[in-house]
Amino acid sequence: MSDLIHPTAVISSKAELAENVRVGPFAVIGDGVEIGAGTSIGSHAVVAGPTVIGENNRIYQFASIGDEPQDKKYAREPTRLVIGDGNTIREYCTISRGTVQDRGETILGDQNWIMAYVHIAHDCVIGSHTIMANNATLAGHVHVGDWAIFGGYSGVHQFCRIGAHAFLGMYSGNNRDVPAYTTVAGLPASPRGINSEGLKRRGFDSQKIRNIKNAYRVVYRQGKKLSEAIDEIEALVRDQPELEVFLESLRSSERGIVR
Repeated sequence: MSDLIHPTAVISSKAELAENVRVGPFAVIGDGVEIGAGTSIGSHAVVAGPTVIGENNRIYQFASIGDEPQDKKYAREPTRLVIGDGNTIREYCTISRGTVQDRGETILGDQNWIMAYVHIAHDCVIGSHTIMANNATLAGHVHVGDWAIFGGYSGVHQFCRIGAHAFLGMYSGNNRDVPAYTTVAGLPASPRGINSEGLKRRGFDSQKIRNIKNAYRVVYRQGKKLSEAIDEIEALVRDQPELEVFLESLRSSERGIVR
C-alpha cells in the first residue's frame, strides 16, 4: 500500500486510484471508483461508485460522495457521478449519483469551491468556478452555469436552471430559473439587479457591465412580455456579444424565470 494511503482506509479492489492519490484514516473507497492524480480524500470520507473523480481535487473529512440518489424511484440502476479537476469539497458535503429518469449521471465541473454541508442531488449538472456557501442545497436535475455563486442556506427547486455568473443571496428559495448575470434574494427569490461586483472581479469592463444592466432593464424594468424582451435583446447581441449567455438563459428556460 502507498505511503499516501492510511493503513486504516478501506479501498475496494475494484477501485482505481492514481499513484499519488492521498487517502486519510478510516476513509472508504467503494467499487467502481476512479480517482485521478493529485486528489486527496479526507479521513472518514466515503466515496461510493460508480464515480469518476479527476485530478487535484480535495475532498475533506466526513464527505459522502457518489452514493445512491435520494429518489424513491431509484432501483439500483448503474448510474454514476463525474467530478472534474481542481475542486474543493468541504466537510459533510453530499453529492449523489444520477438516475435513469434523467441523463444517468450527476456532473460537477472544474475548480468549484463547495463549502461545508452543501448537498448536490441526483442528475445535477454543475459548471466550473462556482461557489456554494455552507448548507446550500440543490434538488435533483438542477443545472448551474459557470461562475454562479450560492449564498449560505440558499436552496434550488428541482429542474431549475441557474445561469452563468448568477448570484443567489443567503437563505434565498429559488423555484424558478435564474437568468445569467442576475442577483436574486428572498423567499421566494426575486430579482435584485445584476451581479456587478462579481463581473468586475472576473474582468468585465465598465461598458460590458453597462450593456448587461441595460439588457436586465429590458427584461425587468420596462413591463415587456418575456418574448418581447428576448426579441429586443436578440437585436443587441451582434454588437454586444456578452449578452449571448444572458439571452440563451432566457430562451432555454422551461420553468419560467424569476420575475
